[in-house]
Amino acid sequence: MHVKVCGLREPENILAVAQLPVDWLGFIFYAKSPRAVKPKLAAWLQEQEVALSGQKRIGVFVNAEIDEVLNAVHDFELDLVQLHGDESPEYCQLIRNLMETTSMRKAQLMKAFQVGEGFDFDQVYPYAAHCAYVLFDTKGKNYGGNGEQFDWELLQQYQGVTPFLLSGGIGPEDAETVRAFRHPQLYGIDLNSKFENAPGIKDTGLLKHFLESVKHELS
Repeated sequence: MHVKVCGLREPENILAVAQLPVDWLGFIFYAKSPRAVKPKLAAWLQEQEVALSGQKRIGVFVNAEIDEVLNAVHDFELDLVQLHGDESPEYCQLIRNLMETTSMRKAQLMKAFQVGEGFDFDQVYPYAAHCAYVLFDTKGKNYGGNGEQFDWELLQQYQGVTPFLLSGGIGPEDAETVRAFRHPQLYGIDLNSKFENAPGIKDTGLLKHFLESVKHELS
C-alpha cells in the first residue's frame, strides 16, 4: 500500500513529512488552491536531493497548458503528473509523446476522476494506454480538496487494469475503514486536508499515528 501526502508547500513541513513512511510527496500547481506551491520552492527542492531521496514527487494540475506541466516536471523534478481536471485521453497521449520523443525529463501520468452516485467507470478505461495510475476522488463543487468521502463500494464496479489511489476526505478516524477496504487494483491512498493544521501545513503527529495504524496491515 503506497501513501501519498498531497498539498505540501512549506520547506520545514515537507522535511518533517518526508521522515514518515510516506511514498509520494504531492505538490499542487493550481492557482485557485490554497495549497498551491510558489515558484521559489523549486530551487529549494533541487537542494534537497539527499533529504528527499526516499520519496517520489507528484505534481497536481487542473486543465493546465501542456508547457506549464512540462516546465514544472523539469523545475520541480517531478516523477509523476496528476491530472485533476477535465483532461482528455488525447491530452495525456500528447504529453507522453512529448516526453518520450524529446530529451525533457520523463514523468508518469495519473488521471483523477470525481466519483459519485451514477459514475460511469467506462470513461476511465480510455486512459489506460497513457496513464500508469488513476485516482478516485469525491465528486464535489471543486476539482479537488472537497474534504468529503464518497461511497467506496462504488469502486467494486471498476474492472480496469490500471492501479488506483483512493482519495477524498480520508481522515485520522478512517484507519479501520482503510484497513477493511479491498479491491484488486487498489495501489494506495491519498491524504490531504484532514491531516492539516492549516492549508498546506500537515500535522505530522496525526499522520504518524494514522500510518502506524494502517500501513503495517496492508501490502
